[in-house]
Amino acid sequence: MTAPEKMSVDPAAVPALRVAGDALLPAIGLGTFGSDSVPAEAVAKAVMGAVSAGYRHVDCASVYGNERAIGCSLGRLLASGIRRDELWITSKLWNDKHAERDVILSCEQSLRDLQLDYLDLYLVHWPFPNYHPPGCDVTARSADASPYIHERYMATWRSMEKLVAMGLVRHLGTSNMTVPKLELLLRDAAIRPAVNQMELHPHFQQQELFRWVQHRGIVPVGYSPLGSPGRPERDRTPDDTVDMEDPVIVAIARRIGVHPSVVCLRWAIQRGGAAIPFSVNPAHYLSNLRAAVMRPLSDEDMTAIAGIDRGCRLIKGQVFLWREGQSWEDLWDPGGRIPQ
Repeated sequence: MTAPEKMSVDPAAVPALRVAGDALLPAIGLGTFGSDSVPAEAVAKAVMGAVSAGYRHVDCASVYGNERAIGCSLGRLLASGIRRDELWITSKLWNDKHAERDVILSCEQSLRDLQLDYLDLYLVHWPFPNYHPPGCDVTARSADASPYIHERYMATWRSMEKLVAMGLVRHLGTSNMTVPKLELLLRDAAIRPAVNQMELHPHFQQQELFRWVQHRGIVPVGYSPLGSPGRPERDRTPDDTVDMEDPVIVAIARRIGVHPSVVCLRWAIQRGGAAIPFSVNPAHYLSNLRAAVMRPLSDEDMTAIAGIDRGCRLIKGQVFLWREGQSWEDLWDPGGRIPQ
C-alpha cells in the first residue's frame, strides 16, 4: 500500500500549525469537495492514494456526499498500520442540521460514515441555516431562509461544545465567517474556535480577516487555494479572475521551474495558514504535497504576491441569501455590519 519512495513525501517533513495550543495541524490537507461532479468512489481512491503518499490531513464534510466512501479508505489505511493519532480528519455540520438535536446526530452520522471514533476538527460549515440541494443552480433559495441570527448560531455552537464533552470531537471551528460574527462568537463561546476556514488564494487574500484570526490564536485554513478551477457553474461569474494565470505567479513559477499551482500553495503555507486543495489526480495531489516541503519563496516573491490581491471572491454564496433583490455581498457583512 505504501507509495514508492520517489512518489511520496515524509509526513514528518510537512510543516504543521499549532491548534489551540496542544495539537498540530498539517499545513496542507486533501480537500474532498468534488464540486458536485466527481464520484464519491474517485474521491475515496484519492484519499487512499494521498495518505499513502504522505498526506495526514483530510478535509471532509457531510454535504459532499462522499464520507461513507472515504470511510472505507480510512478504514483500510488504519488497518494497514497508520495510527489514528497520525491523521487529522475534519468534517463539517451542514446548514439544515443546525438544530440542537441535529448537531449531535449529524456528527455521529459522519463518524459512522468515516469509520472513526472521533474527529480532530468539526466545523459549522456556513453561519446560515439556509439549505440548498446538491447540484442546484445559482438561483436556488431555501423557502425558509433567514439571515444570521446570533442567538440561533450560539444555540448551534452550544451543541457543538457538547460534542467535545462527549469525546466525539477534539476541536471546534468555524467556516465562512466574518470579523463581526467572530467577535460575537468569541464573546459568548465557552469553547473558542480553533480554526476558521475561509476562501484564500493570491487574488483573494482576505488580509484583514487573516490577520484578525491569527492575532486571536485561531488558525486560518484556506479553501480554494488554487482559485478553485473546478468550482460548480453556479459559483462562476464573468468578473472572476484566474490566479494561476496571473503574470506574477507565472513568472515566479517559470523562474523556479514549477507549475503555478505550486507557487500558490507555497505562498499560502509560507504566509502562515493551512491549505486544502482538492484533486483526484495522483500527479496533482503529490505535486501539491511537495509544495509544502519545497524551498521557501524569497521575500521578494512573497511581497510581489501580496501585491496582486484583487479582492476576487469566487465562492460568493448566492444560494444562502434570504430575501429577494439581495446582493451576495450581504452574506459577508459589508462595512462591518451584519445585515438582517
